[in-house]
Amino acid sequence: MIETRILYNDRCPICRAEIAHYRKRAAATGAPLRFDDLNAVDLDPYALTPDQAKRRMHALTPEGRVISGIPAFAAIWAALPGMDWLARLVMVPGVRQVADLLYNRVAAPWLYSRQIKREAALARSSDGA
Repeated sequence: MIETRILYNDRCPICRAEIAHYRKRAAATGAPLRFDDLNAVDLDPYALTPDQAKRRMHALTPEGRVISGIPAFAAIWAALPGMDWLARLVMVPGVRQVADLLYNRVAAPWLYSRQIKREAALARSSDGA
C-alpha cells in the first residue's frame, strides 16, 4: 500500500492532539497515511528545513510531491473514511481561497509563534538548571 506521509510537529501540543486523532482513525480504518514527526525524521524527502517544516502542515504524496497547508489537510481527510466530504468541500473554489487565507494568515502563524515561544521558554529553563 502506498502511503501519504504527513509531516507534523510532535512538540506542538495542538498539532500532536490533532495528529493523534487522525492517527487513531487511520489505524482503525486502514487508511494509507503515515505520520512523521519533523523532530525525528529525515526532512530530505520533504525538501524542507526544520524551520520551514515547523511553519505549516506538509504532506508527501505517493507520487513524491510535497503539498502544504490546506491541500495537506485535504489529503488527510480524503484518506479517512467519513471525512472525504470535508476534503472535497475545502477544495471547492472560493471555499479553498477562504480556507487558505484563514490557515496561512491566522492559524499557521499563530501556531508557529506559540511553538517558538514554547521552545524559547524551554531553552531558558534548561539554561538555568
